[in-house]
Amino acid sequence: MSLLEKLYGPFFDPHNWAMVITSGQDWLIILSLVMIECLLSVDNAVVLAAQTRVLPTLKEQEESLFYGIWGSYLFRFLIIGIGTYLINFWEIKVIGAAYLIYLVYRFFHNKFFGKRPLRKVRNRASSLTGRKRFWSVVAQIEFMDIIFSVDSVLASLAISPNPVIVLIGGLIGIACMRGIAEIIMRLMRKIPELEPMAYVLIFIIAIKLFLTIPAIDVEIPADIFGMFMLFIFVLTIVIHFVRRKTKQKEE
Repeated sequence: MSLLEKLYGPFFDPHNWAMVITSGQDWLIILSLVMIECLLSVDNAVVLAAQTRVLPTLKEQEESLFYGIWGSYLFRFLIIGIGTYLINFWEIKVIGAAYLIYLVYRFFHNKFFGKRPLRKVRNRASSLTGRKRFWSVVAQIEFMDIIFSVDSVLASLAISPNPVIVLIGGLIGIACMRGIAEIIMRLMRKIPELEPMAYVLIFIIAIKLFLTIPAIDVEIPADIFGMFMLFIFVLTIVIHFVRRKTKQKEE
């Protein structure tokens, strides 16, 4: 079997797709992946949208995002294939777990000890004109998508090793994140506990990934972990409303 078949063979296996599509447990995992994608990437959608503002017309702005989302789908497919292969090496699992823990550390450190750094949107396309400016914006969107997808793909592969599940969850998550970014942002403003909850889940995902190295060899079933993630999500919302009612009574 060639390396290319190892990387992308599962994507073209009809039996694998049929099993995922007809499995309620797999859709539970996909739902949890979509949740993680939306919570971690909503600010990325804002950055991408900001890049399009240098284009003079609404039609060009919408067209650049249209090309961008299809490009992000293609790059997500390519990255998942490579990630599915690399995640089988225990060294990659250790590095991946350490990176996810670093993301958690960076978030809580900035939250409690410093201001969260804003992503600077450098838009060199503003110095160009016509279609050169348009395609420059599209290229920037694709580049940012590649950078943003690393965190999501790594976290997703730590939850489920099936590339089809990760791909479906990622594609739905990208569509939701781009389409309802403003709604998600409003939800996170109303329920601020959702953001730290997402990073607590990332920490747990990192531990789950680390436990699968051969020296430890503890595997938490993906469906059980998916149910746990959804439970934490619901619990966070319940805690928010309980805290809000308690605060209203105190006032």
